[in-house]
Amino acid sequence: MGQSNRRQHSDETYRVVQWAAGRMGKKAIRDVVEHPRLELVGLYVYSDGKVGQDAGVLAGIDPVGVLATQDIDEIVALQPDCVLYMREGFDLDDLTRLLSSGINVITTRSEFFYASTMDPTIRARVEEACRQGGTSIHATGSSPGYSTTTMPLTLLYPMRRLDELTIDEYADIPASVGPDMIRLMGFGTSVVTTEVPAERMGTAFVGYQQSLAALADAIGLPLDGFEVRAEVARATEPHTLSDGYVIEKGTMAAQRVTVAGMRDGRPFMTFRAHWFCTQHLDQGWNMGGEGWLFTTRGDAPMRVRVTYGTTGEGYSEQLAGYTATPAVNTIPYIVDAEPGIRTIFDLPPVVPVLGAE
Repeated sequence: MGQSNRRQHSDETYRVVQWAAGRMGKKAIRDVVEHPRLELVGLYVYSDGKVGQDAGVLAGIDPVGVLATQDIDEIVALQPDCVLYMREGFDLDDLTRLLSSGINVITTRSEFFYASTMDPTIRARVEEACRQGGTSIHATGSSPGYSTTTMPLTLLYPMRRLDELTIDEYADIPASVGPDMIRLMGFGTSVVTTEVPAERMGTAFVGYQQSLAALADAIGLPLDGFEVRAEVARATEPHTLSDGYVIEKGTMAAQRVTVAGMRDGRPFMTFRAHWFCTQHLDQGWNMGGEGWLFTTRGDAPMRVRVTYGTTGEGYSEQLAGYTATPAVNTIPYIVDAEPGIRTIFDLPPVVPVLGAE
């Protein structure tokens, strides 16, 4: 049995700091507190109003005796095994400080999925920090993450020949993100053409490129490069969101972005995001249901649809778990991993511990 598996099933407790207490961070706090092998020892926040508050109270549970701070020196002094880094954007100085101080990092940021496709400057600084601290950093989440590595790998298990992999993601944006993000993504704005220059999408799809490249390399079929294209659809009638924001007729109401990993001059691994605010669209796109549709072509072709069920918690909080919980479940494995930028393919199978042993 590998070292990570031995420790995962030992009595050892891992000391964890949560970095940021937004929607994802609050879910991670609850997961860590409930986990039989994890101990929450610190919380870093960005809002002045959260400083000094109990992490449990911020996460909507009973107090846990951990108070939020904005002082990174306090976090480093705690000497945690791992930091769950879940802020909007990232601060490279903070990340390298943590790693060089001997603190492992698991992040839901998409810029750190795969070393060979990272920005070279960022990669060099992160790898040097990992070398100094003897630490590792791992990026994960639902999408990219589960949708682009874990689930596809499961579908490839019975195959000896893969001709093409296509991942279609469907997301009801108002149910998934807050009003500010909806506006930031441009929903409800006027559009002249349905074709959108890929550069306008910023770095949002870097994680899809990195994780697909990692999957392709892991199975021995590396990609030659990527083609990215973006399209939008307009509302055919006004649609009012829960906060009163109106997606007017003729304004952007859906986005479809395609990240195609190319091999031998054709798409080989493709991720398509179908993000919508209403079903009433001028493009005739089929936006039925949320979740993913996985399609493989090869010697054991499959077509698998994964949809969300419902729990007793609010839907937005439930969706946060699909991103936050994989990070929590991976903590014991990253603590034991070799130093560096680690993908899921560098680790033994991640087996969640769901109850006390």
